[in-house]
Parts: sequence; structure tokens; C-alpha cells
Amino acid sequence: MAEQPKHDQTLTRTAVAVIAGALAMLFDTTIVSVALRTLAEDLHASVATIQWVSTAFLLALGVTIPLVSWAQSRLGGKRLWILAQSVFLIASVLCGLAWNVESLIAFRALQGVGGGIMLPLMMTLVVRAAQGRSLGRVMSTMSLPAVIGPILGPVVGGLILNSLDWRWMFWINIPLCLIGIVTAALLLPADEPARRVRLDVAGLLLVSPAVVGLLFGLSNAGRDGGFARADVLIPLLAGAALLAAFALWAVRKKDDALIDVRLLRHRPLATASTLMFLSGFALYGAMLLLPLYWQEVRGREVLEAGLLLAPQGIGSLLSRSIAGRLVDRIGARAVSVAGFLVVTVATVPFAFAGTNTNQWLLMAALVVRGAGLGAATIPPMTVAFMGIERPDVPHASVITRIATQVGGSFGVAVLGVILHATTTGARSGADLAAGFDRAFWWAVGLAAAGAALSLMLPARQPAVPAPATAKEPVAA
Repeated sequence: MAEQPKHDQTLTRTAVAVIAGALAMLFDTTIVSVALRTLAEDLHASVATIQWVSTAFLLALGVTIPLVSWAQSRLGGKRLWILAQSVFLIASVLCGLAWNVESLIAFRALQGVGGGIMLPLMMTLVVRAAQGRSLGRVMSTMSLPAVIGPILGPVVGGLILNSLDWRWMFWINIPLCLIGIVTAALLLPADEPARRVRLDVAGLLLVSPAVVGLLFGLSNAGRDGGFARADVLIPLLAGAALLAAFALWAVRKKDDALIDVRLLRHRPLATASTLMFLSGFALYGAMLLLPLYWQEVRGREVLEAGLLLAPQGIGSLLSRSIAGRLVDRIGARAVSVAGFLVVTVATVPFAFAGTNTNQWLLMAALVVRGAGLGAATIPPMTVAFMGIERPDVPHASVITRIATQVGGSFGVAVLGVILHATTTGARSGADLAAGFDRAFWWAVGLAAAGAALSLMLPARQPAVPAPATAKEPVAA
């Protein structure tokens, strides 16, 4: 009984430190996404070139994420987290000092290195601190930055672009990063590196190019030609082949592999990773359509579109704590199915929306849709770590992050291609709205498919594994 308060205190301190550290990266991602047009004008760059400001960040994530479990074994969780924060801070300062588009792209790639470390590591730190207890509530807390970023990011970005120089989009990260570093130094428990693992160089040369190839190919799918383009097909096929080769190599290397893919034999992790990949079609794809609807069909400015999308974030924020408690109480399957069904129903109004559809009706639908998103995303995140032993948590974090990243990119690419096909040749606002309606019907169908796929999740939470023994190396 005496150990429980100490455990709760450690978990709370870790969660606060990680959330504080993640805010800069998630704000940065959403702010930059609304500023590409301004950057193109100020840096005298073409649309195709300025897209690399986002693509370079994305590809750097793909290179870095597979390295995180190895890096944590060498440095320990606390040291690696502070290092990632420092890299992101330095890169943000350099982005603000960029003198042309090429330098900005290079510094954004450096930001992606810091972000690629943080994304899987934040989950590892908190899951280990939780020790298998109340994972649903833990995941609902950990998702707060991902909800707050899309709510406030476009608004902050719009205010900066309307009042200040674009460089302030990156300099605003400086105080956030400093707060994250100081908070981590004070609150994260001290750790020592775990078992020192030799870097699996061959595995790295297979899996990092594999993830980069998949992400790069998908990032090009929204252009004319869609998936038939050579710069889509070739990277996708090469990435898939390299990923398959890595899986075979990792099984052979066993414990010495860069990522222990044998963990996919653990059914909850395999099921959750599959759902996190496939749900990207339903969740992230629709996130492409919604802001474009407000801007292209309704003629709203970037700041207005951001404000009009805020109700979805608010709905998600309100539902996540409830979803987390329900997952712990009744299991992941029912919560995930219900969440996806709510998303399905709440997306239907956009499939009928035109140029003059009542704005308040659509905003109300966004609140409901956000609530469904909160309920749909927490269960697979929770299930992925159920029954995972402490030394395997970093590998499970990397696996789920890769599944989420690639799945989300697939969702954006597929619905981007569909939107391009349904709106090409539109001659009037009504024609454009009809094209968006058809794309939204695809989003409705994909959300319904997510509800069906949620049936793969376990109905009940497995028993909590025994705590690590004193002999086990600890890397919080």
C-alpha cells in the first residue's frame, strides 16, 4: 500500500514533463501547415519547392524513429528526451534564421530528427512509469498535446502571419522548448542506460529507407496522376520490399535487431498496430478534407478555417478522459467500435454540405465528430501496450509509431487522390461542393470500416504483468 502513492507521483511527474516537452513539436507542425503559402511568397519559391518544408520534416521522422529504441538503450530515457528537446530547440532557432528556402528545408529536416525521437519516446516513458496500470487513462492524458495542437496551432499561426514576420512561427518554439527541457530535468526520474546494445547497422540500412520510401511516395500521391506516378509507385514498391527484407532480418537477429518485430506475435500489439495503420484512412484522411472544404468551397481564410475546425478539437478534448476510463473499465473493443460509429454518423453532414449549408450545423457535427475521434483513438493506443514487458516497451512504441505514421500518410494520400479526381474540372462552386461531397462519402465509408476493424481488439484487458525485478536494468 505504501508504494502506490509513490508510483502515482512518478507517473504524474513523468506525464507532466512529457506533455510539456511535446507541445512545441505539435504546435510547430500545425502552425507550419497553414503557412506554406506565405513562405512560398516571402522566399520566392514555387509551390512544389515549398512543400519540401513539410516533406523534409516528415522524411527525417521516418529516418529517426527506428533508431529510438537503440538510442534509449545507450543513453537512457531522460537523457535522450532532453537531447531530442535540445535538437528541436536548436533547429527552431536555425529555421527562424533561414536565409532562403533551401536552408529552411535543411533546418526543418533537423527539426524532424528531434521530433522523430520524441514521438515514440514520449509513449515509452509514460507507459513504463504506469507499470501496466490504468493504461486507458494514461493514454487519454498523453493524447492531450495531439488535441491541443490542432485547436490552437492554426489560430496562433494565423495571428502570427497576420501581425508578425513568418520567422516568429519558429521562434515561438524557443520558450516552449526551454520549458520542456527544464521540466524534464526536474521531473523525469533519473535513469541509467539499459543493456548496451550494438547498433544493428544492416537493419538500419533496411528499415529507415523503407519508411522514408513509403512516406515520400505517399506525399507525392496528391499530384496529377495519383498513384500511377513514377515518383509514387517506385518509392512505395521499394519501401515495401525493404520493409519485408527488414522483417526477415530482424527475426533472424532476434534480441539484437534494431526493432524486435517478434513482438508482433503478441496479439494485442499486432491487432492494435494493424488498427492504428488502417484507421489512418478514416481519421487522418478526413483531416485533409475538412480545412480544404472551409477554404475552397466556403471561401474562408486560413485563420477562419482554423477557428471553424476548433469545435472538433474541443469535442475530442472532452471525450478522451471518459474514453480512457471506459477502456480500463469495460475493455477497448466496445469503446473503439462506438467511437468509430460516432465519427461515421458525424461525418455524414459534410457529405451533404454545399456552399450555403448552415455553418452552426456543421460546427455542431464537428463537436460530435471530435468526441468520436477521442473515443476511437484511445483504445488501440492502450491495447498496444497491454501485457508488454518493460524491456520491450521501447520496441512496441517504435512499432506503433511507424504504423501510425505510415497509416496516416496512406489516409491523406488516398483521400487526396479521391478529392483531386472528384473536383478536377469543377466550373462552379456547386460543382466543387459536389466533388467534396463525394470525397466525404469515402471518408464516411472508411470510418465505418474502422468500426468493423475495431472488432479485432480484445474485449477485456489482459492481466497486468508483474513488475520488473530488481536485477532488470531500468531506463525510464
